[in-house]
Amino acid sequence: MIKFLVDEDLPRSITDELRKAGFECFDVRDIGLRGSKDIIIFKWAQENGCIILSGDLGFSNIFRFPLGTHKGVVIARFPNELSTKKLNKILVDAIIGTREDLSGNLIIIEPDRIRIKRK
Repeated sequence: MIKFLVDEDLPRSITDELRKAGFECFDVRDIGLRGSKDIIIFKWAQENGCIILSGDLGFSNIFRFPLGTHKGVVIARFPNELSTKKLNKILVDAIIGTREDLSGNLIIIEPDRIRIKRK
């Protein structure tokens, strides 16, 4: 089963939407990692077999988090004006559509495109 760790910069509701879509999901706010540094979140995700889902561009740094050395990183890049409901739908649809590309790669999801950096 594909597992995600959702960072605190995304709505809590994305966790529920991913679960409804058949994924296992954790939220950093629910596991005692709220406010933690990126490296702490990264280590927890790797120890627990999770793909990181975040809006934090720090996780997209392939020198700090090299491709193929992690379970995967998904970065959500959306304007603040976008409703949570629409953001959740776009994210879940994009994640389902890129399911085969998640492992070890960096995926950047924007409202009108998806970029994949492969290992």
